[in-house]
Amino acid sequence: MFNWFAQKTKKSSSEPAHQSEPTTASAQGKAQIYKPEAAGAEPTSYAFQRVKHVILVASGKGGVGKSTTAVNLATALVAEGAKTGLLDADIYGPSIPMMLGLAKSQAASGDGKTMQPQQAAGLSVQSIGFLVSPDKATVWRGPMASQALLQLIHETNWPELDYLIVDMPPGTGDIQLTLSQKLAVTGAVIVTTPQDVALSDAQKAIVMFNQVQIPVLGLVENMSYHQCSACGHQEAIFGRDGGVELAARYQLPVLAQLPLQTRLRECSDLGKPLFLSEDPADDALCLLYQQMAQHLIKQVQLLAVTSVPEIVFSDD
Repeated sequence: MFNWFAQKTKKSSSEPAHQSEPTTASAQGKAQIYKPEAAGAEPTSYAFQRVKHVILVASGKGGVGKSTTAVNLATALVAEGAKTGLLDADIYGPSIPMMLGLAKSQAASGDGKTMQPQQAAGLSVQSIGFLVSPDKATVWRGPMASQALLQLIHETNWPELDYLIVDMPPGTGDIQLTLSQKLAVTGAVIVTTPQDVALSDAQKAIVMFNQVQIPVLGLVENMSYHQCSACGHQEAIFGRDGGVELAARYQLPVLAQLPLQTRLRECSDLGKPLFLSEDPADDALCLLYQQMAQHLIKQVQLLAVTSVPEIVFSDD
């Protein structure tokens, strides 16, 4: 196994607990502790410059289906003809490898300096899950995890991509701020469920992105209703239109209202995204994600138009 984040134990008289530091392998094969070059903006690797748009898929809390949404959004973009990558930024609970059938995959490098992304469902995929054993907990403090994630981003040999979808960890902590401030992010997509408990945290995520001046491209209301696989009956078990009302409050477009459906869970557990399904019964669900991808593309295009500076001619 190519162990990119070699384990190095650091003892401290004030911290009795052992904690591994993120490291990188040098050309000579020795592990070196990763150090940011400067306190300001993170140096952008050449490979990362091949990425046109970085889209953060975020939520204020866990358990709202953010990772499932990120996977199916990414594969829907592929279905739209876009060259798409998927970055699993959830350092503490990476689930993307399992959802894409890559649970047994390991990081690989041809030169000892950069990692090759894994390929699945037409996506270029990178995850901390390719670097650590699935039965081991990642016990890193916030700044350490942020440094490791930046290393993961800049030392991956990304191909040319129209979109890099980033599955963010839940919350509004160090990792979120680091990515927001040190990457050229196009915008963010907020995922929530209609219930009040989730909406209050989704609101905090919107406020955070506004504070760091990252455009929120839209909101996805996940688990909007439960759809019975037998009869098709719909029931709003988590409340109705809570995400729609939150989006209206912040003048955001609603990219999709997605159902809570058994088939979604089955596909995720099998590591086979909906868009790889050959079951015609999945077509209606795929259509919802495809429409979401189309709405996202439109929002990115509108953002590009509105951000073009106005040229004013004068006689001065």
